Amino acid sequence: MKKIIALLLAVMMLASVLAACGGNKTTNDQKSAASGDIFHGENDIKLLVWAPEAAVQLTQTLCENFKSEHSDKNITIEVKPQEEGDVAAQILNDPEVAGDVFSFACDQMNRLDKSKVLDPVPSDFVTEIKERDSESSIEAATMKGELLAYPETGENGYYLVYDKSVVTDEDAKTLEGVLAACKKAGRKFNMDAGNGFYSCMFMFTGGLEIQGLSDTGVQQFNNYDEEKVVDSLEAFANLFHEYSDIFQSDNVDKTGSGMAQNPRSVAAGIDGSWNAATVKEKLGDDYGAAKLPTINIKGTDTQIISMSGYKLIGVNALSKFPYSAHALANYLAGEKCQLERAEKLSWSPSNKVAVESDTVKANLGSMACLEQAKYALPQVNIADTFWSPMGTLGNYLVKTKDITRDGITTEFKKTITNIKDE
Repeated sequence: MKKIIALLLAVMMLASVLAACGGNKTTNDQKSAASGDIFHGENDIKLLVWAPEAAVQLTQTLCENFKSEHSDKNITIEVKPQEEGDVAAQILNDPEVAGDVFSFACDQMNRLDKSKVLDPVPSDFVTEIKERDSESSIEAATMKGELLAYPETGENGYYLVYDKSVVTDEDAKTLEGVLAACKKAGRKFNMDAGNGFYSCMFMFTGGLEIQGLSDTGVQQFNNYDEEKVVDSLEAFANLFHEYSDIFQSDNVDKTGSGMAQNPRSVAAGIDGSWNAATVKEKLGDDYGAAKLPTINIKGTDTQIISMSGYKLIGVNALSKFPYSAHALANYLAGEKCQLERAEKLSWSPSNKVAVESDTVKANLGSMACLEQAKYALPQVNIADTFWSPMGTLGNYLVKTKDITRDGITTEFKKTITNIKDE
C-alpha cells in the first residue's frame, strides 16, 4: 500500500511539472509580456521567412533591421521566395520544413486554419494589432473569433493600369472607352478572364455577393436577381467579342510585360497592387492607374465590382522558435515596415497611420487600389470550390462563339451549382 501511495504521489508531481511547463502558456505569456521579454527566453534563434519574389530583397533588409534592434539576441534569419498564392499547398506538403514566418494571401486562410498549421497570434500582440490596423484587415486575419495572422497590407486588390500615351484619363472612366482607345492604337487590353479572382467581377457587377460559408462549409450568396446578373454577364461577353482582336485573356503579369516591350504591345489592362512598382517603372511618365471603370449594362453605366484581398503574415505552428517567430511577424507587420513596402513596392498599408502618409497618397497605384476597395467585396470566408467554376465561366464568356443569352443563363446556373456542390 505504501508503494502504491508513493507511486500515485510521484505521478501527481509529474503531472504538476508538465502542466507548469506546457499547459499554462497563457500565464507564462502574461508574465513574459509584463517583463518585456517578447522572446520568452528563446536564444540562438534560427528562423526561415517566406516572402514573394518581388519582396525578398526588402524583406531581408527588414529582417536585418529587426536583428539590429535586438542585438542582445543571437538571431539568424533566412529569407526565401514563396508566392503567397501557393503557400497553403507548400506548407501543407511538409509543415516541418516550411517557413517559420510566411506571407500569404487571405484566400488561403480556410485551408491553413483547417489544417491547424497557423499558430494563433499570442495575447502579447492582439491588442496592439487591433489598435493599429484597419477593421477589415483584422477581419480577414480572423477565423471563428480568433486572430490567426498579422495584417500585412490593406487592399491587396486589382485595378486599371494604362499607358497614358494611348488611353486618356477620360477614356479610363469606362470600359468601352478603354477598349476603343486600345483598338484605335492597335494595342492589346489584358485581363485574366479565366481566373476566378478576376472573373468574379462579371457576376459581382450584376449584384451577386458572397455571404460567407454555411456550417458545413458551403459557399453562401445573397438573394441576387438572376436576370440582372445575366444582364451583366451578357454586357461583358458582348464587349469581349466586339473587341476580340485586341482583347487578351492572359495571366495578369502579361499586362506589365506587354507594356515593357518595344514597341509596347499592351496599352491597358487589369493588374494587381503587387505589380504596381514594376508597371510604374516600365511606363514611366506614361503610367496611369485608376479604379476599375464602369460598363454599360442595359443603357446604364455601372461601376465594375471586384474582389478585394489582403496579404497576411502567419507563423508556423511547428516553429521551433514560436515566440521569436511571432515577434518577427509582428515587427514585419508594423507601421514602419508597411511604410517601407508602400514606398518600395507600392503595397497599400493596413496600418491606420501608414495609409494616411504622403508616401501612399502620392502613389497612383496605391490610391487606385484604395479607391476600388470602395467597390469591392472582401476576399474572406470563400469556399475552395469557388475559384475553378468562376474561372470556367470567364473562359466561357470570352471563348464561346455565337454566344447567346440563353447559353449564358445556363452557364451561370451551372457555375453556382458547381460552387456549392463540388
